[in-house]
Amino acid sequence: MLFIILFRFVYKTRRDDVSRFLKGLCADPKVDCYDLMTALTGKNCCLNASTVDVFLQSEPQSTSTKNLVHLAQTVRDGVLAKYDYGNPAFNIEHYGMPMPPIYNLSNIPKDFPLYISYGGQDALSDPKDVANLLDDLKLHDEGKLSVQYIKEYAHADFIMGVTAKDVIYDKIISFFQRNQ
Repeated sequence: MLFIILFRFVYKTRRDDVSRFLKGLCADPKVDCYDLMTALTGKNCCLNASTVDVFLQSEPQSTSTKNLVHLAQTVRDGVLAKYDYGNPAFNIEHYGMPMPPIYNLSNIPKDFPLYISYGGQDALSDPKDVANLLDDLKLHDEGKLSVQYIKEYAHADFIMGVTAKDVIYDKIISFFQRNQ
């Protein structure tokens, strides 16, 4: 319920107003801002108070309504497809078919270097969804697909975790250097 209220508030309010609202909310000792983030991202392991302060300086970022609807369609349908315009005629106009096409991940060249890192506590990039993605990529060249699983990481840990440099970023840089 809190998520729905915050979403409606974020959706109808300018970014600066939302930032002030969140700062005020998090200043209340009865409110645990980690729980607010947990509702959206999963149980993060590696954030601290200064991390949350930095987060509040630049979040929430705006996005389009269409982007949020597309995300909701993907979650609802469990299919990675193009945006559904909700009307067969509009879909035909955009795609030449009444339903939006499903992304064909087998079109990714098998020798294209890919790095996938995911966390066991992530509520946005759910491990079950990542498992489906990895299944779609099972024919990818073995030496070109690097997969990193971090059991204790949730979504925000990848961005703001105090251990992210050592656990994530150094490995990604190494991956890019190997695949120049």
